[in-house]
Amino acid sequence: MASPIDITKDIQSLTTFRRQSAAVLKQLQKNKRPVFLTVRGKPELVLQDPESYQRLVDLAERVDTEDAIRRGLDDIANGRTIPAKEAFAKVRKKHGIPR
Repeated sequence: MASPIDITKDIQSLTTFRRQSAAVLKQLQKNKRPVFLTVRGKPELVLQDPESYQRLVDLAERVDTEDAIRRGLDDIANGRTIPAKEAFAKVRKKHGIPR
């Protein structure tokens, strides 16, 4: 796991990155921390190694799935569901699908 952000190394201007891109990329590969690129002192881009990015994507997908399950359980607990047979019948009727 990457260590916390080091503002003295992990925040760079886009100009610095353009001039020293090889060094910045080497740093990124070594410490696995994202590099924030600024334009006129404001954050504009984030560089991240592929493995860290994939971990982030996987985590976001897992959170989305867990949230969907939580909402479904809440719907069940609060009576906001209908039996599957009834739901399928409504879909068939709405779309003119014969049984």
